[in-house]
Formats: sequence, C-alpha cells, structure tokens
Amino acid sequence: MMKFSIGTVINYIVLGLFVAYILHSVYTLYDLFFPAQCKHANKQKCIGPYLATNPKLELHVYTSLGSGGSKKDKKLLWKVDNFTVESSFERDFNVTLPSKTINNGTLYAHVFVSPKGKSPFGNQLTTVQVSRLTVYTIPQAKYINLINSGDSEDQTKKSKAIEKPVSHWKPSLSIGVVTDLQTFDRYAIPKDVYNYMRISPDGSYLPLLYIDEISYRLKDLQEITSNITEIPLHVEYKPMSIGKLRLLSTMQESINALKTLGFNEKDTDDVKGIFIDTSFYLLALTFFVSAFHLLFDVLAFKNDISFWKGRDSMIGLSTRAVVWRSVSQSIIFLYLMDEQTSLLVLIPAGISTLIEIWKVTKAFKIHFVWSGWRPGIEFGAVSESEKETEQYDSTAMNYLSYVLYPLCIGGAVYSLVYVSHKSWYSWIIGSLVNGVYAFGFLFMLPQLFVNYKLKSVAHLPWRAFMYKAFNTFIDDVFAFIITMPTAHRIACFRDDIVFVVYLYQRWLYPVDKKRVNEYGMSYDEGSDGKQTKQHQD
Repeated sequence: MMKFSIGTVINYIVLGLFVAYILHSVYTLYDLFFPAQCKHANKQKCIGPYLATNPKLELHVYTSLGSGGSKKDKKLLWKVDNFTVESSFERDFNVTLPSKTINNGTLYAHVFVSPKGKSPFGNQLTTVQVSRLTVYTIPQAKYINLINSGDSEDQTKKSKAIEKPVSHWKPSLSIGVVTDLQTFDRYAIPKDVYNYMRISPDGSYLPLLYIDEISYRLKDLQEITSNITEIPLHVEYKPMSIGKLRLLSTMQESINALKTLGFNEKDTDDVKGIFIDTSFYLLALTFFVSAFHLLFDVLAFKNDISFWKGRDSMIGLSTRAVVWRSVSQSIIFLYLMDEQTSLLVLIPAGISTLIEIWKVTKAFKIHFVWSGWRPGIEFGAVSESEKETEQYDSTAMNYLSYVLYPLCIGGAVYSLVYVSHKSWYSWIIGSLVNGVYAFGFLFMLPQLFVNYKLKSVAHLPWRAFMYKAFNTFIDDVFAFIITMPTAHRIACFRDDIVFVVYLYQRWLYPVDKKRVNEYGMSYDEGSDGKQTKQHQD
C-alpha cells in the first residue's frame, strides 16, 4: 500500500483546491455572459424586454446638487431626440459649476431614458440612473527638493497637513444600455440584473440603463479649486451586452466589499486599473496567471517554512545573506507603505518580511527562554563545519563592501541634491530602498560564492526556490499591470538574473543528495524537506 507523507498530502490538497477554483471561475464567467433564457410554457412566469417592441426613445442628461429632487432642481445638460440603443456616440461639454460645488460640495448626473416626445419626469415608462460627478479624495502629496528649497520645512509640513479629502471632478460620464433581448424567469432574476430592472405597466422590463462607476482612475481626477468656474466633461454612450453589465456590476460590488474590509480608495483604484487599462485578452491571461501566482505563493511559503523549520545547522548556507534578506525586505515594506502602494503588493511583502525575520532566528539558533518572569535569549553552538562556511561567507562580503558602500552613499547624496522628496523620512527610506533594489542582488553573491567553494548546491531549499522562480517570472507580467513604484518594477526583472545564476550552479554542480558529503551529512530531502540521513563514522 502506497504511503504519503504529510507534506505530499498538503500539496495534493492545495493542487485540488486550485483546480476547483479554476473550474468554478470558468463556470462563473460563462454564467455571467450566457444566462439561461426563460423556457416556461406559462409565459406569465417569464419577463421579457420592453425593447422588443422597438419603441422610439429619448436620452436626457441632467445635473443637480443632490441625488434626488424634482425637475426644478435639475439643469439639462444634453438631450438626444432620436436615441437608438444600438448606436454609439459621444460629446464634450463645459459644465458651469455651482458655488456650492466649488466650495467643496458635490454634483450629480441624472440620466433618463424615456419614450420620445414625453417628459421623463413622472413617466411610468422612464428608467433613470444617478451618478456622482464629484469624488471626495485626498490630494496627492507634493514633492520638494529638500536642499535647494529654502522653505522646505514649511512646505513639508503643508504637504503632511493635506490629509482632508476635498472635492475632485470626474472627467467623463460613461452610459450604457443593454441591447440583448434576454428573457428571465420572473422568480429567478439574477441579483446583478435585478438591481437595474424597472417594470413597465404591461409587465415587461424597461431598458437596463447603466452608468459606469469604475471607469475613472484617481490619476484622472481634477481637484476643484476656488478659481475654477467651468470644467470639461466627456459624455459617451455605448451599447452593452447583458454579460458586460453583470461583470461590471459584480466588479463594483467586489470593490465596495473591499472598502468595507479596510481597503482605501488607492487600493481599489489599483484593482480598477487592472480591468480598465487592460485589453480583454490580456485580462483573461492575467486571470489565469494570477491563479498560478497564488498557487506558487502558497507552495513556496509552505516549502520554505518546512525547510527552515527542520533546519538545525547553517552548513553551506550564507548567514549574512539571510540577515540581508531580512533587512532588505523590511526596508522594501516600509518603502511600499510610504509610497501608499496597493495592498495587492503590500500584504505579500509584509508576510515575506515576517518570514525573513523568522529565518534570522533559525540562522543564529536563537531560543527564547524564561528565567522566572524575565525573558532571555540564547544562541546555539556553532560547529566547525559551520565556521568554515562562515569564513567563505565573510570573505565574499569583504569583497562586496568595497563596491557596495560607496555606491549606496553616492546614490543617497545624489538623490538628496537633485531629486525631489515628500519629506526627510521619504528621502531616507527612498535612499535605502534604492540601494536594496539597485545593489541588493550583490548580497545574494555570498551564497553563490559559498556554493562555488563547496562545489555543491544540495544544501539549498530547491523546492521553494523553484516555486519562487516561477513566481518571479509571473511578477514580470504583473509589473506592467499592477500599479507599483518604478524601482519595485525593475527589481522584478533583477530577480530573474539571480534565479538564472542559481539554476546554472545547479547544472554545474550535479549532486547525488544521498551521497555523504565532506561534512558527514546527506542532504537527501524527503517529502517534508528535512535532512533524512546522518552519517555515522
């Protein structure tokens, strides 16, 4: 009877969940775009579209200070007399802002679709949607030169003080009407369609009118200041399918759910950017790539933790490289926080930081002990074999210090003199992270040097390395899709080089892991990543 270790069972469970997730996602997308038609023999149980009667329609766009109110509270912006739902059109306007809107107020757009020649107000055949043309958000912080600006301290304080949300203008209004003549089961209408459905007196549903609330990005918003009285607005209409309506509606609900979980406007803006600024085919590729990225992330974390959890010695491993990865990952995490990077990037970086700090305790064999009620720290003994590895590690670091330190100091001075920053803290974090991004791969060279001196790579956690290697190449795709600092984007490609060098060393030093090496150890990794054989003299 075949026996499986716990690690193998966990891998199968994760893989099974991954396959189930992919299948469920494909089914969900298919159901969104191809909902079932109503097939009841009793037509009273079905509800059909009002558009099936080919009615003549008009489109009205009004503006007002509130989301409700009567006709006298609204100002007509645009009227399309011969409105056909199958045709696309657009137009640019200069909107005169009311004084209340200029004074940090709001402005709404009211879109009506109604029968031609009849008032859209109080009409049972009118469908209406309301959207805000203004958004409250915090203005972007201004960057200043910390050396050349004489009043840099005052400007820094002012930039920090701008934390109150102010009114910003959305530059476009995107309108759509579903043109599919879809019939629904009256008692099984999808929720994302029901929210936009209005019933006519004859029992059919009126045109499904939709205003795209996720088509704008924060970078497109314009701050409304006291000297602005008129502001441009681009209004466009495009016909849409029932699948697109349901997809956009689902996305909007997901974004609202993220906000309830603590995600701010910046985080949700990055999520919107994935869908808005990306073509459909690249978006489909991104969906499957992100699924594989999640799978490899879980497997890499699992195997990395398993390897270090069962590690009792640092033979063949660079202690300084472990410390450097911990420090650099912490700096990168602080930098991403200072840049207000998306939580899609920040959360994995935070988890990686905690894991790297934990690795340091394993590398130095740190144990926390209690002496009565007082905690203490103990360091484990270092063997002769570990001392030899440490000597190789120290030699490599001495060579690197002659190159690394002057470059980091020179880069920090250059950044201070010629580059603008939000504050002194931003300059410090920015200088440190630029050193990490630009020269961080140099700190991986000691491990390469140790591998070269030992002529072996069997001591490395290759399973975790390979999962991380796959994710590194996947990150190259995400580097152009998810909003992140340029330095972090470049670092994704820098990591490709490092993994290629590791793979070359693995080819250069083929090792039989069951063979006992010069330290009396066998690095035959079992399924749980632990050393499985100890040589007895």
